[in-house]
Formats: sequence, C-alpha cells, structure tokens
Amino acid sequence: MSHNRDSTTVTVMSLDRTHWQRHVAALDAESDFEEIYRILAAHEFPWDMNQSLGLALYRTYAVPSIGGLLARTGEFTERTQKRYDDTALILEAASEHGLESPQGRRAVRRMNQMHGFWNIPQDDLRYVLCTFVVVPIRWLDEYGYRPLTEHEKVASANYYRRLGRLMNIKDVPATWRAFGEAMDAYEAERFGYDAGAVAVSEATLDLMATFPPQSMLPAWLVRRFSKALMDDALLDAFGYARPSALERLAFRGGVKLRARFVATRPARERPSYVREMPQIRSYPDGYDVADLGTFPSCPHADGAATTGDWQAGAHDDGAPGDLARPAGG
Repeated sequence: MSHNRDSTTVTVMSLDRTHWQRHVAALDAESDFEEIYRILAAHEFPWDMNQSLGLALYRTYAVPSIGGLLARTGEFTERTQKRYDDTALILEAASEHGLESPQGRRAVRRMNQMHGFWNIPQDDLRYVLCTFVVVPIRWLDEYGYRPLTEHEKVASANYYRRLGRLMNIKDVPATWRAFGEAMDAYEAERFGYDAGAVAVSEATLDLMATFPPQSMLPAWLVRRFSKALMDDALLDAFGYARPSALERLAFRGGVKLRARFVATRPARERPSYVREMPQIRSYPDGYDVADLGTFPSCPHADGAATTGDWQAGAHDDGAPGDLARPAGG
C-alpha cells in the first residue's frame, strides 16, 4: 500500500496471512508455550479467543455447584459488567506479560485470593481450567479462519497446565486431548438445572446484548444468536428451548462467513488487547490488576477459606511457588 506525500512514496508492507502461524511453528511448544499463547490471543485469533473464552466461562454456569455459587455471591447478577471486565482483564494480564512476570504474578495472586474465600472443590477448579483449553480449540475448529495446529494445541494446554500449577490445582490433565476428555466427562456427570445458575446466565445474556456491534440489534435477536451457538447439553441444563435447525444454520453461518473474510486479510502486526475492546467499560481511567475482582472481608458462610495461607505471594519478588495457595479439597 502506497501513500503519496510531498512527491515521496512511502510503502507500508503488510504481513502475510501465514506470518504468525509460521512464527509459532518455529517455537518450542514445551518451553515457549507462553509466547505461543500470547501470539494466538493477541495477533492470530484475538476476536475468536475472546469469544471462546467468554463462552468457556459461561459454560461453567451449567454445573450447579459453580453457577449456584456465582449466583449466591451476587457479583454476576448485580455487577455483571464489572465481573465480565475483571475476569477478562485478569486473564489478559497473565497472558500478555507472562504468568511469572510482576504483572502476571499479581493477576494469579488475585485469582488465588478470590478463590481462597470459597470452599471450591478441586474438581470444579479443574473443570474450569479444562474449559479454557478445550472451548477455544473447538471454537476455532468450527469458526476460526483456520483450526489450531497440533503444535498450537500442545502449547495452549501447556500454558494452562502451568496456570493450574500456580493455582495449586491437583491432577491437571497432561495433554489437550486429556483436557477434552476430562471436560466432557465432567459435564456428562454434573450438568444440571439450578435456578441461581439460570439467573447468572440471564444476566450474562442481557449484558452481551449491550456489546457493540450487536447492541444495534434487538436484544431478543442477540439472545437467539447466542443460543444458536450453544450445544444441546448446555441449553438443556439451563432449561432453554433448542433453536431450530434453520436458526442454527443462519447464525452459525454468519460466524463462518466472518472467518472467510478474515482469511483474506493480512496478519495482524499490532497486538489486539481485550482492554481496548468496546465491551470493556468499567475502567475508563485505567486500572491496576491488584485492584480487580472482589475483596470480601471474611470467608463466606458457604464454606471456610481453603486451608493454608491463600494470601501467599504478597510480594512480587517471591518464588513462583509463592503464588499458589492450597485449593479446595
């Protein structure tokens, strides 16, 4: 692309669509997994990763022990926008800067501190971790301009294995396929109806209808679109009617059409961050990761804080293990 300015031609070179895929292929999925994941999230698939991670979190509501707890906190029903923003920004701080960078350590510490106020079972923590690996992989298989390569899937699993270790989650699956098997088995056993979880789901769907560009559409249509992207097991758990085959074909086809357009575009040179997206609205004047999330004054009545010093790692110069606190039993 050329721009004429004072008779001088300035040529701006675009990156080839395969630039980042080739760059990632030259990295080691066992040792460079953080760099690979950062590239996938900020350069290669920023929109898809944001959509699929949001769907991953939403999916966890269908497990009554998770959705019910979120309802009882009131955070996801009364302060839905802030909870959405905080979750996205905490996860981004870890992936953008590195899990064990000062910013990443603050992000992981915030997660551990918040989880430390609740008696969250290990199985639920592990399941949530599984969704963050599996849902983006399956989303990109279906709706990405290309699926993730085996190399990229391995790196993604390694990234979340490391995050799981820093959160002291036990028995984290060893491979991306094992993550998928664990997620599917847990959902088959645990998905079910819970009135509180449905309230969290409804609040989330209402929030999604306010995000641009879908905010230009009627809220009922945005809800139908969202449900058309859900599988039957998820819909059934919330007691939602299944969309018609025509609705699914139309709405899913629209997302696939977007992928075809993306495939024709150059690779993204400048990273795209969640904090820059218009749906993040709680902090127009900026934020500190250490201030994100909730700060209850004492453990909730649902269960005592998990055993151990969940505030470990209060100093950024601590050892990596300082970030972990003993998770729920």
